[in-house]
Amino acid sequence: MTTKSTDAVAGLLLAAGGGRRLGGRPKALLEHRGRPLVEHAVRILRAGGCDPVHVVLGAAAGDVREQAALEGCQVTENPDWEEGMGSSLRAGLEALAATEAEAALVLLVDQPGIGAAAVARVRAAHDSPASLAAAAYGGERGHPVLFGRDHWAGIAASAKGDRGARAYLKEHAGAMRLVECGDIAEAYDIDTEADLGHLE
Repeated sequence: MTTKSTDAVAGLLLAAGGGRRLGGRPKALLEHRGRPLVEHAVRILRAGGCDPVHVVLGAAAGDVREQAALEGCQVTENPDWEEGMGSSLRAGLEALAATEAEAALVLLVDQPGIGAAAVARVRAAHDSPASLAAAAYGGERGHPVLFGRDHWAGIAASAKGDRGARAYLKEHAGAMRLVECGDIAEAYDIDTEADLGHLE
């Protein structure tokens, strides 16, 4: 059975970070359960119902392509990744604009505590190109975040530095649907050496 492409919620994985506070180790290549973290995140998006999956790479993009199994993914390299997450979000949304996806579900590569159940729960909030939804943890907005296509241009225009879509989402808080995921996921980041203990 095939799904209409116009109904697609694409997964958008932001995996460009250079791991500055991790001694310059690209986050995409950190090992988790015996494989690169980027592979784990791609599997989570697919298991949560996202198709297609787009991956934005930056730091050591060539090494990531060589070492990680990204078959079936649309891979975009962000040459401006050092500017911060905003540039990767813009690059990913630009790539998705050439597809028929109605929404993008954005996941960060350095949050392995967020699994397929949370992705599926947030994905289920999509009902139109105007959808705007995010996982919440104890009522506080977190990731993943779902952007209906109607919002992509506005998000791309406001995505600066490491803030990503924060400014846009603040302006459109009234349209945002929060989907509580604190019972099924943990939204920690792998940012420092101390955080590496979360990886298996």
